[in-house]
Amino acid sequence: MITRRDFLQVSAATAAMLGGDNLAAAANRQTITQDKILEFDSVGQVTLLNFADCHAQLMPLYFREPSVNFGVGDVHGLPPHVTGKDLLDKFGLKAGTPAAYAFSSHDFTTLSKEYGRIGGIAQMATLINAIRADRDGKTLLIDCGDTWQGSYTALESRGEDMVDVMNALGVDLMTGHWEFTYGQRRVKELIAKLKFPFIAGNVVDTEWEEPVFKDVAYFERGGLKIGIIGQAFPYTPIANPRYLIPQWSFGIREEKIRESIKKVKAAGVDLVVLASHNGFDVDRKLASRLKGIDVILTAHTHDAVPGVVRVKNSLLIATGSHGKFLGRLDLEVKNKKIVQYRYKLMPVFSDAIKPDPAIAAVIKKVREPHDKANGKVLGTTETLLYRRGNFNGTFDDLICNAIIEERDTQISLSPGFRWGATLIPGQDIRAEDVYSQTAITYPACYRLEFTGQQLKDILEDVGDNLFNPDPYFQQGGDMVRVGGMGYRIDIKKKIGARISEMSLLPSGQPIEASKTYTVGGWASVNRSTKGPAIYDLVSKYIERKKVINLQPNRAIKVVGT
Repeated sequence: MITRRDFLQVSAATAAMLGGDNLAAAANRQTITQDKILEFDSVGQVTLLNFADCHAQLMPLYFREPSVNFGVGDVHGLPPHVTGKDLLDKFGLKAGTPAAYAFSSHDFTTLSKEYGRIGGIAQMATLINAIRADRDGKTLLIDCGDTWQGSYTALESRGEDMVDVMNALGVDLMTGHWEFTYGQRRVKELIAKLKFPFIAGNVVDTEWEEPVFKDVAYFERGGLKIGIIGQAFPYTPIANPRYLIPQWSFGIREEKIRESIKKVKAAGVDLVVLASHNGFDVDRKLASRLKGIDVILTAHTHDAVPGVVRVKNSLLIATGSHGKFLGRLDLEVKNKKIVQYRYKLMPVFSDAIKPDPAIAAVIKKVREPHDKANGKVLGTTETLLYRRGNFNGTFDDLICNAIIEERDTQISLSPGFRWGATLIPGQDIRAEDVYSQTAITYPACYRLEFTGQQLKDILEDVGDNLFNPDPYFQQGGDMVRVGGMGYRIDIKKKIGARISEMSLLPSGQPIEASKTYTVGGWASVNRSTKGPAIYDLVSKYIERKKVINLQPNRAIKVVGT
């Protein structure tokens, strides 16, 4: 839950970020400077700096936070399942301010024109280096994964561009998820190039049941001994192709985390941190079941939560995605207990921050060979193109429409991935923007025949991954996106009973369980999948259309919220 003290800290930190003594004064000025972003009253002996889910986005971009993020069961209405204007109200953020633009979808298009792009690793480096200079010998920089995948450059270099940048940035430790989609051999090659530990105690060899990676790493900062436990995404072989990692087994593995806690406690650490790619609700449940974790740096679900969420004696920190935020948590520790903390989730407002020249040079080096391919203009959008949200975003609809037309299908399916840049009205659509939505190592776009029952089974299965009230059964991603069809979903019902009223579009003709339909889709986890690469298909479609104009999808009826 968010306590009153946490709420007051969020409000104070936001006001400081905007440069005023209170939110009302800040709203009147709406100015952003690098110094104001960095403003912070330091406490304690150690500062944890954290980012997650950057998905290989090295440059500033637009990224709209979700307008829909439903929570089910015990987490209904709790952060991060509060969005839009409700989020502003909950955290005391004033509409129209830079903080509202960063943390909420509310009035995003209008505010994007005022406050511009956000993120950029060279800009983030400037913030990191300033904090390191101020807190000399007291900082740790932790990357919670999904770093090596999500761009054309990363796909072409098979993750090596991001390794080069993260080494230069001075990351102290990381764990992973999409990193594994380059395959076992490549992951090991890239880890060998890292200048810092890659830890993931929940990954074991399937034959010998031995650990594949180290589970913990130790650091000395500010006179404290810190033990960090690593947790990779537990459902990688389900959410991503098993054939890419055939000898590695994953899972939440609570007992292994307990063993790691005992190990670091026995080593005499003052502070225990879990660097996790479980997802927010999984880590919330984990914190309620395990003793001894002081801080959980949670990732995977891309949640930008302005405050600390406390579960029993654990502090949960969620720092968003796409390089859009840098989290700063200062801790005062006495007798191996946190006695005081202060937190700030800093939006990386690109225009207000001078890029770090050393990191900018590394980024230029890894991107320059691909500038022509990345910069190719495919078309223009007249409407906001976004992905993030439980159900179809407009960029997802663009992909679905492209599949239907380019593969000549009745229906299209697109995975509920959370990564991908937002494009604002009037913006050119470049090849790089398409890759930010589609850059994966298994991109084949299939064309198959499914029965109506098979379609329902797919929707039911993915719906249960998202809306099962037990977080331990939520296996990643948002709802599968659909084109050429509509349906009704009751998120409170159980698997098998959530999906109804399936129909073809635009006719509205009911989809029959026994009838066969032509379906196109991509990101299949089956090794034998054949078809053109999705990024080539979508690029061809945009070039043919030239101008994209898509309104929000109204064909999905959501009830039970």
